[in-house]
Amino acid sequence: MSETLTVIEPATEAVLAEIPRAGAAEADAAVARAKAAFPAWRAVAPADRARLLARVASLVQDNLEPLAVLEARNAGKPIGDARGEIGMVVDTFAYYAAAPERLLGDTIPVAGGLGFTVREPLGVVALITPWNFPLCIAAWKMAPALAAGNTVVLKPAELTPLTALRFEELALEAGLPPGVVNVVAGPGSTAGARLVEHPDVAKVAFTGSTAVGRSIAASAAQTIKRVTLELGGKSANIVFADAEIERAAAAAPMAVFGNAGQDCCARSRVLVQSSVFDTFMDALHWAASEVVVGDPLDEATTMGPLISAAHRDAVASFVDADSPVSMHGEIPDGPGFWYPPTVLSPVDPASRAATEEIFGPVVCVIPFRDEEEAIRLANDTIYGLSGSIWTRDGGKALRVARAMDTGVLSINSNSSVRVSTPFGGFKQSGIGRELGPHATDAYTESKTIYYATEEH
Repeated sequence: MSETLTVIEPATEAVLAEIPRAGAAEADAAVARAKAAFPAWRAVAPADRARLLARVASLVQDNLEPLAVLEARNAGKPIGDARGEIGMVVDTFAYYAAAPERLLGDTIPVAGGLGFTVREPLGVVALITPWNFPLCIAAWKMAPALAAGNTVVLKPAELTPLTALRFEELALEAGLPPGVVNVVAGPGSTAGARLVEHPDVAKVAFTGSTAVGRSIAASAAQTIKRVTLELGGKSANIVFADAEIERAAAAAPMAVFGNAGQDCCARSRVLVQSSVFDTFMDALHWAASEVVVGDPLDEATTMGPLISAAHRDAVASFVDADSPVSMHGEIPDGPGFWYPPTVLSPVDPASRAATEEIFGPVVCVIPFRDEEEAIRLANDTIYGLSGSIWTRDGGKALRVARAMDTGVLSINSNSSVRVSTPFGGFKQSGIGRELGPHATDAYTESKTIYYATEEH
């Protein structure tokens, strides 16, 4: 392997690191290591596997600050957000450290004997993760996969591989045997594609764009691989006239501008009931003006740069001279892939900005008349990942929540993700669920065993 992978710091446009660039050959070698390590890892007693995963959580906690600084610099995210994400890595491994002893089966009454089920690990699983929440989303996949007894090959996004590589070192330090966790840092077109097609990979878990997810699903089908796909979103943030308008408006900006809008859960369509539209917009403009764009390592920063120049250009393509811009925020001068937090209002629901995933700090505000129209607008998308409903009417909140074709909803909140609850989408936002008590099931097969007890 002669090529290197150049890692750029988004806030400075300077080279942050030069690392070996993995390709198909390195992916093959990682799968071979994982396959060799699998029999011994699956045989580790559940209590011992639990202790090892708890040790991983402890070591990540011990290294939280340097990991957060590395994540902030590599992904361009505010240091406070980076600390929270590494904290979630700790919480995720701590949560699934309890799982190895809780991989339960069933006993089933049958004629002539006893039927029972057991959960068996799949083998080698490939985890392909995105650049927007690099180590956090990797942990969502690694922790339940390892708890279930699988070995893993992690391919982080080529733009943000640094915390994954450091994690591989920490996993060995925690006592996980060599070959149980393998990191392959390289392009999706070579290293990632090889993992998806590799005959010794039993499952692929992918987070990324819907377009790439379609390709992975098609390739995985050639060998009938299990897949979990967490894909794009165009989530609705519905504000009814009877909501606490000031509170809903104060929460709306960071529901889109958090992580510079590079979040599949971003509530990038704000649907506001017409009778309170102007009141809401006044409050939204004030709240959005409080967003501080700047150096990710500055404690005062609440929004950093976009991940790359190419992505900045893609985001900018959604806002042109004809766009109904009602607010542009301030951005720093000088180097960095900056884009201002932008409010478009009122937006045609059929426009490109309102229908396609922008994945940047641009929010579309759309008026609606009544509950029926709010539901129709919210569901008028190929996506169905997340969303929010703001109202004081509990019955209305539940009616709308049940009617929305969306995997994760919040009422009077913009929070999407908790370690202890399932996460995933409807429609083209993906297949399967991550996190929560049943995530380990997605990394196992159910085996049925019949034991004859009749005398002969």
